[in-house]
Amino acid sequence: MKALLRRVCAADLGAVPDSDDAFLRRLAGPTAIHVPGRDRTRTRVATTLLHGNEPSGTRAMRAWLRRGEVPAVDALLVIANVAAALEPPGFAWRALPDHRDLNRCFLGPFDDRDGALAGEILAAIDDAAPEAVVDLHNNTGHNPPYGVGPSPDAHSRKLVSLFADRFVWSRLRLGALVEAGQSRPCVTIEVGRSGDPAADAVALSGLDRYLGRDALFEPGTPLVQVLEMPMRARVRPGVRLAVGDAPAPGADLTLSADLDRHNFERVDAGTAIGWCSAKATELLVFDDELGRDRAVDYFVVADGRLRTRREIVPIMITTDPAIAASDCLFYAVRERGV
Repeated sequence: MKALLRRVCAADLGAVPDSDDAFLRRLAGPTAIHVPGRDRTRTRVATTLLHGNEPSGTRAMRAWLRRGEVPAVDALLVIANVAAALEPPGFAWRALPDHRDLNRCFLGPFDDRDGALAGEILAAIDDAAPEAVVDLHNNTGHNPPYGVGPSPDAHSRKLVSLFADRFVWSRLRLGALVEAGQSRPCVTIEVGRSGDPAADAVALSGLDRYLGRDALFEPGTPLVQVLEMPMRARVRPGVRLAVGDAPAPGADLTLSADLDRHNFERVDAGTAIGWCSAKATELLVFDDELGRDRAVDYFVVADGRLRTRREIVPIMITTDPAIAASDCLFYAVRERGV
């Protein structure tokens, strides 16, 4: 199979276009851009656009490249799902039809096109032997900026602190890039909601710090709150899902349109999250870190409403029915040690 990830030097790109569309068309496909730094003995990697509907990382990299910055160390900027981002109307497709979610492909198998691209991205990272990897993402719901990683070690928390003040420690194994980089500090940064200029600003200012600082891991405790992410809520296959301010005709479950206001909030037991006419265990799967379905312990149907049975702290709530059905509705976190 022909190589899917093009590797180029920043100088070979020429003048960086001043629009997202023109920039992506210049790249033409998945691209790893090498930028020489002041210290040529070290490298840092930043990846983005693993999901084609998450533009902030691409915009930050384009703006950073347009300024002609010289990073503190060599930089490798990976912009992955270019085709999905370019598909009209632009930055609208998480993945193209008949393609897998790229950020679920990094633990293999690598035997189809999406798996092969994930494998090539991992190979490019391994070849660079970086001191750190940062993967930039957006949410579809309202969230503050935060980081996610498989270990709450000091280096991972320091990376997150360049962008946000919350670190979510995840032990879930979904095939994400961050799960495949445990031989080096590797974190996901969720900079905010897609299309929000504030999220674009978080991505660019954090990228400036990440690529501009001579030392990433100086002594000192990073000021970030650590939360554990042990649980993931999914809609069961075949459930007809809708979002609205009242029960939708023909829907098995109608989620409240403003459900994402609860992101990073304590949601009390008994809180209604939607309308339904079935048992909670027939609507949702609520996986814990051991792969056990805990839906019956956490949700109940009462008076035609789906309600929480006990207190939870949800994050990454989506009010996009397609994403909720194809990936997940939300994750749940708890303070470390609780």
